[in-house]
Amino acid sequence: MLEQLAHVGRDPETGGYVRDAWSPADLELREWFAGEAGRRGLDLREDRNGNLWAWWGTPSPRRPGVVTGSHLDSVRHGGAYDGPLGVVSAFAALDLLRERSVTPAVPVGVACFSDEEGARFGVPCVGSRLLTGVLAPERALALTDDDGDTLADVLKRAGRRPDALGRDDETLACVGTFVELHVEQGRGLAGEGRPVGVASAIWPHGRWRFDFRGRADHAGTTRLSDRDDPMLPLARMVLAAREAAERRGVVATVGKVRVSPGNANAIPGLASAWLDARGPDERAVRALVAELAEAAGATWPALAAPASPGDAAAPARSAGTGGAVVREESWTPVVAFEAALRDRVARAAGGDTPAPILPTGAGHDAGILAAAGVPSAMLFVRNPTGVSHAPDEHAERADCEAGVVALADVLEELCR
Repeated sequence: MLEQLAHVGRDPETGGYVRDAWSPADLELREWFAGEAGRRGLDLREDRNGNLWAWWGTPSPRRPGVVTGSHLDSVRHGGAYDGPLGVVSAFAALDLLRERSVTPAVPVGVACFSDEEGARFGVPCVGSRLLTGVLAPERALALTDDDGDTLADVLKRAGRRPDALGRDDETLACVGTFVELHVEQGRGLAGEGRPVGVASAIWPHGRWRFDFRGRADHAGTTRLSDRDDPMLPLARMVLAAREAAERRGVVATVGKVRVSPGNANAIPGLASAWLDARGPDERAVRALVAELAEAAGATWPALAAPASPGDAAAPARSAGTGGAVVREESWTPVVAFEAALRDRVARAAGGDTPAPILPTGAGHDAGILAAAGVPSAMLFVRNPTGVSHAPDEHAERADCEAGVVALADVLEELCR
C-alpha cells in the first residue's frame, strides 16, 4: 500500500512530498482511502470536519469502538512515512485480525484525520481540533494559505460545507479508544534495539508569528544609516531563539520566513517569521517565547505563564512604533497518555517483553484526542536515522511489518 501512494504529491527534484490539505494530492489520497475501505467492506464515513472513518462493525454512543489510523497529508517536501505509515498499518492490521479469524467484541475503525500537519493554513491538527471543539470553526474558516485563499474558500471548491465545521459529539461518542501508529521522529528506538515502542507523553508545543515592520526602499541608493530594515531584528530573533533554547533546555526553530514585497533589489517593508518552540517543561517553552518577544520590542507578559488548554488565537502584542507584533497561532499543552492504557498497549505490543516507553516532541492527533478525554495511546516504529519531515525519513520494511503485527496484537487485546 505504501508503494501505491509513492507517486502522489512527490516532487521529482527533492524526492519529498507536498500533500497540502484539500489539494489535488490530498483529494487523491482520500479517494485511495475510500477504495481501501470499500475493498474490505468497511462502512466509510466523512464527519462534518472532513475526517474519514472506515468502520468494521457499526459503532454507536452505547457501543463505541476501538479506532486506529493517522493522517495522509504531509509537511512540504516531507517524507513518505509520517502519517501514511499509520493509515496503511491500520488497514494491514485489520487484514491480519481477519486472517486470525478474530471476531471483535466492539466495532473497529480506521481513521484518517484532515490537515494534521498544518502545512497549508499554519495550524496543526485542524481536523482533530475541530472534532473535539478545541479549534473554533469561525477561526478555522478564516485561516488563509499562501495564496490568500481561506479554508472556507478551499472547502467550498472541494464540495464541502464550511458551515458544518465544529465540535462533533456524535462522532466522538463512537470512539471508545484510539491507538495511533506513527514512524518515530527521533532515534530513541535505535538505542533500545527494538522495532516498536509506545509513547509516554507529548511535549507541550506551539507556533508563534513575529511580524517585523520596517520601511521599503531602494537597495542601492539608500545609505545604511538611513535604513529601517526589518530583516535585521528578524535575524537577531533567530539567533536569540537558538541561544535561549540551549539555555532553557527546550528546542526552538524558525522554519518559515516571509518577506514583503520580496524584491532582491529592495529593502523589505515587512519581514515575518514563524517560531516553533517545544520542550519537556511548559513554563520553559513559554518563558523562551516571552524572552524573544520582549527582545523584539513586543510586550506580552502573559507568555510567561502557562496557557489554559485550547487553541484560541492569542491577541497580537506590540510595543508600538518599531516593535514587533507577535501572535500565538497554536498551542498544545503537555499530553501524558493515561498510564493504565499505555502499559496495557506496551504489554500487548511487546510480545515477551513490554515495548519500551518513550516521550516525543512531535504533535499528533492522538494527543489532541487524549487531551479531550478520549482514551488514547501511540505506537512508534523505529526510524534508523531519526530524520523526519524530510525526504530522508525512513523505516525498514521488517520494522514496518513488526509494527503491523504489534498494532494487530494491541487491537485484538483492546477488542476483547
